[in-house]
Amino acid sequence: MPQATSRSDATRAVVFSPLEGAGRAELVEQRLTDAIVAGVLRDGERLPSESELAKSLGVAVVTAREALVALRDKGLVLTRRGRDGGSFVTHDRDAAMRMTDARVRALSRIELRDLSLHYAAIAGMAAEVAADRASDDDLASLVEVDARADLGSAGGARRAMSRFQLEIAAVSQSPRLVHEELRLQAESGPLLWLCLREQAYRDRSRQARVEVIEAIRSVDPPRARRATTDHIAAATEWLIDEKSRLESPQQGPEQGRQPAPDAEDRKG
Repeated sequence: MPQATSRSDATRAVVFSPLEGAGRAELVEQRLTDAIVAGVLRDGERLPSESELAKSLGVAVVTAREALVALRDKGLVLTRRGRDGGSFVTHDRDAAMRMTDARVRALSRIELRDLSLHYAAIAGMAAEVAADRASDDDLASLVEVDARADLGSAGGARRAMSRFQLEIAAVSQSPRLVHEELRLQAESGPLLWLCLREQAYRDRSRQARVEVIEAIRSVDPPRARRATTDHIAAATEWLIDEKSRLESPQQGPEQGRQPAPDAEDRKG
């Protein structure tokens, strides 16, 4: 089975895969914003050219150009001219948090719960099928992904969750589940795993992975699904609570639960 790094590469590939529906600049902008905020696209990374971006996303060049302009206005992308020029990711942790919090405020509680329901359906089914199909090598790969998890920062914990969930989907041996897991990681992950800003939830994420691994080791599909969906449900309740905090009259427009900065998150 490919190593976790190849799964991460696959997640990046989904960022630049064709968009579903109309090729509006707002869709391109949102996908790239989510990828930057989630740390899939890293600070200083060069983005594809306008023509390359348009081709990979299946949109017009003018649409890709409009999206890049919007990202520059947000301070997420810097464009340099010349031989070594191009558009580069400029990830600012505080700015990213403000944009993510604004997105949480913009979505209704119904929309947030629906997002969670969709993700739980995909991730839960992948875990259930994986528990029935996993080989000893598959199990060893899952244990290795968990062992490598960095819980010292929100960014490290998010990447660990992303790799583990993607590995679970791969173990299910369903290309459709893998593709949907990748798509939802790019589009929903930045919101769903906001709880990983807090160390207690980073620790809980490890507990959830251990529970899923043990369920797969025991060939217990219902247990694997339940451990996965329970973890997503807990993350969703945190997200709903955070929305209430952000909307509280006692909170400023950019206040929520502000974690202490760490070196990993400063790097993106």
